[in-house]
Amino acid sequence: MSPSNIAPQRETVFGAARSGSRNVAAVLLRAGLLPILLVALILVFSLLAPQFLAPANLINISRQSVFLLLVALGQMVVLLAAQLDLSVGATIAVTSVVTATVTSSLTGGDASVVPLGLAVGLGVGVAVGVFNGFFVAVVKVPSFMVTLGTTSILTGIALILSKGAPVSGVPALFTATLATGSVFGIPISVLIGIVIAVVVFIVLSRTTFGRNIYAVGGNSSAASVAGISVTATLIGSFVLCSVLASLAGVLLTARVASGEASLGSSYVMLSIAAAVLGGTSLFGGEGKLGLVILGVLFLGVLSNGMNILHVSSYVQELVIGGVLVAAVAIERLRTQVFGT
Repeated sequence: MSPSNIAPQRETVFGAARSGSRNVAAVLLRAGLLPILLVALILVFSLLAPQFLAPANLINISRQSVFLLLVALGQMVVLLAAQLDLSVGATIAVTSVVTATVTSSLTGGDASVVPLGLAVGLGVGVAVGVFNGFFVAVVKVPSFMVTLGTTSILTGIALILSKGAPVSGVPALFTATLATGSVFGIPISVLIGIVIAVVVFIVLSRTTFGRNIYAVGGNSSAASVAGISVTATLIGSFVLCSVLASLAGVLLTARVASGEASLGSSYVMLSIAAAVLGGTSLFGGEGKLGLVILGVLFLGVLSNGMNILHVSSYVQELVIGGVLVAAVAIERLRTQVFGT
């Protein structure tokens, strides 16, 4: 074969290889990086630590992920409305202290301790949400500044009420029901998380309020012209976010069997990360609940797997931060390229 014939054939082969690589990259981008990373993490951790796939550890992952799931779902709702809630961690803390203070005043066998604890905790969430929503929607203060200030206020309240020490005396029935209780082997807290996820899905996809959230987040001016109450929608979004954070605070209180003013500080960053990692736009109007759940599972699996492998907490911070930046960057690239 002459050299003149070899060159075109070589170029054809290399061109086909390059085209194949581009097609593979396109498929990966279109599918999204998150599901691929999640499957890869599970495979790697199952190979490095056989106990990772043990039923007990899988239940442990689900139980640990419930708290973040609740907070991330609330954060997603606020992000969909083109807002941000930095007070979710402090909401968890003050809910924990108030719930522990109220329930510890009851006798251990009082059957009303569980519903009372839930009612008090969720009441705190409603109050915080109305406060945040009012200043954002009515006074027109940016949500970043409002919720940053709320964080300081709630942290101070929690420290004052608890006197800087854990509030003990939480009834055993409260802990046994919400922390260690199970139905057919499934933790009650996990069942609560599943129910809440279904409810939030219905609210966002099947109700006028949910459609209004997407509309306000996409273009608040156009939503207002269309007759949507932007004020009511924003207040409702913040209330839902704070109520879900408070529910997480109640469950965390049952888990640690005390009220702690330091509880929940890590959930601000993690909730935003889970939502954005799942494709929720920081600019509002775009996000899918299923992908946010995957984002929560991804963070839960990553944290659990590194704990099993005895990875230093300092290294864990580095790994989680690096993976999040890379994953979110690729998710944004996928959105820019394919528009979905």
